[in-house]
Amino acid sequence: MADTSNSVLFDQPGPKGRRTIRIVNWVAALIFVGVLVLILMRLHNPPDGENQLSWELWKPALEREAWTDFYLPGLWMTVKASIVAVVGSVVFGLVFGVGRLLPNVVLRAISSVVVEFCRAVPVLLLMIFFWRWFAFAGLSSPSYWAVVLALVLYNGSVVAELVRSGVGNLLNGQREASLALGLTETQSLMQIEVPQAVYAMLPAAVTQLVVVLKDTALGSIIMYTDLLQESRRLGSMYFNILQTLVVAAVVYFIVCWLLSRLAEWLPSRMQQRTAAPAEPEPVPPIAIMDPSNVNQIAVAKEVEERPLRGTPLTYHAHHRGSNASIHNWQRTRYEQGFDEAHPDPQGGDEGDAEQKNAEDDA
Repeated sequence: MADTSNSVLFDQPGPKGRRTIRIVNWVAALIFVGVLVLILMRLHNPPDGENQLSWELWKPALEREAWTDFYLPGLWMTVKASIVAVVGSVVFGLVFGVGRLLPNVVLRAISSVVVEFCRAVPVLLLMIFFWRWFAFAGLSSPSYWAVVLALVLYNGSVVAELVRSGVGNLLNGQREASLALGLTETQSLMQIEVPQAVYAMLPAAVTQLVVVLKDTALGSIIMYTDLLQESRRLGSMYFNILQTLVVAAVVYFIVCWLLSRLAEWLPSRMQQRTAAPAEPEPVPPIAIMDPSNVNQIAVAKEVEERPLRGTPLTYHAHHRGSNASIHNWQRTRYEQGFDEAHPDPQGGDEGDAEQKNAEDDA
């Protein structure tokens, strides 16, 4: 039987649908391979140009000096800007995300205006504005700080929305319960709701890290020496810009792929730490044909007695089966090997006496 537990938007396709999907996939794969072959043929024999597949063009882009002098320093500058921007985005998002949830109308309005403005303005425009501003102010490394601050403002506004949506998606009744316990709305927000929302938004925040890493490439326009800028410099030196950009694209792909795998692994890891299966409480065996059911549970039934005078009396009478004892079923399961823990740590005569009395009653 097909597993439909993961089907959210549509049902699992039937045999005919799966056959159609396979045919479409094969056709798409053939078209992709054909287009790839045409591109390689064009690169091998371009009109009025040099063979772009020649090893003479690829060798300078792959040798050791290219990695030590260009790619790795550029990758370090990309990662450096990304880490600082992510930390700043988280702080910015928490401050203004919580600000949009506070009961104070003024703080909520100011936070909303800041978040919406940072989300609406393009990141590149922010980078250019801050770059010119820091350059006129005489700040050292103006391109670096312009890239970092622009990424902080834009991605921090996204994190603020994640915080707000995370609080809104919490189970109903948590705020009401905290208010009933005597907490204020602000205390409920900061001590109960926001910590849960932050923990729930971590996978989405890791996914946003991929966006931050890729957006650092926009800094090459304002002369920031990231991976893209360094690969362009190397290509301009050996006149093999296509080859160096391909290598940079592969490096970007590997780093973003690793971050995507981290974003997929994090929810499962969090679920293991927060939703561990609880130890089930022991329950007495109730099936008559259960091989471990030597001691059956006493069944209570109501018996109505009508005296000669007065109101009819109703009481409970215990109907016992063979070897029935409600007190010794755990001990019996332990003796038969079904349970590992001894129900009576002392293992003394008290349990034996109770079992004997129960057998005599039966």
